[in-house]
Amino acid sequence: QAQLVESGGGLVQPGGSLSLSCAATGFVFSAWDMSWYRQAPGKERELVASIGMVGRRKNYSDSVKGRFIISRDNRANTLSLQMNNLKPEDTAVYYCHIVRSNSWGQGTQVTVSS
Repeated sequence: QAQLVESGGGLVQPGGSLSLSCAATGFVFSAWDMSWYRQAPGKERELVASIGMVGRRKNYSDSVKGRFIISRDNRANTLSLQMNNLKPEDTAVYYCHIVRSNSWGQGTQVTVSS
């Protein structure tokens, strides 16, 4: 059974950086595209970034393009999201997701505030 565990969230000031990680177990990590989603209070869950199986193909939402970097380590079964120049509107719970599956992590809270 697939299991995804996010970590790295926290409170950061505007303009700061955070790095999120997602530890994946219970499935063949390298055989699946992966993605990060986020959900802010009162809003729908939205796609932030996705990455192909070998890490070459990456896509970003317009709201984070140029500020966030998605990456993966298939030897360590880990998905990462480097978030730079954070803005208050980036405040949300961030989720790791296996593309085209029903598998989600429990989420990690990111709060951007002064």
